[in-house]
Amino acid sequence: MDKKKLVIGVIGSDVHAVGNKILFHAFTAAGFEVINLGVMVSQEEYIAAAIETGADAIVVSSLYGHGELDCRGLRDKCDEAGLAGILLYVGGNIVVGKQPFEEVKKRFHAMGFDRVFGPGTPPETTIDALKEDLGVME
Repeated sequence: MDKKKLVIGVIGSDVHAVGNKILFHAFTAAGFEVINLGVMVSQEEYIAAAIETGADAIVVSSLYGHGELDCRGLRDKCDEAGLAGILLYVGGNIVVGKQPFEEVKKRFHAMGFDRVFGPGTPPETTIDALKEDLGVME
């Protein structure tokens, strides 16, 4: 099977590296080719890496609570850059304060994200979703 390519990283001014490393290892072990941009990644860096590598998905992490601001407009920028339809995932502690997750999910779906994962989501949940959405057969 051709390995599906994922661009991952922690968006904005966020410097939380541990979750990013955990996801890198989990996604790699699950058979994905992972391009890890590390922390403090701009929207433009995700897009450039996805274009350069022919990525199948962009997986955005955020833990410092400002993911909603950092992610706004990413789908439009992807579309403009020729990445229309690329799979967009976001997860982590992506909003400030305690907000009902269903509301948060709706807002991120409205911003063009295909899947939204809350704090503490196990990597296996994301891996299962990626395999389903990318049509990866076991």
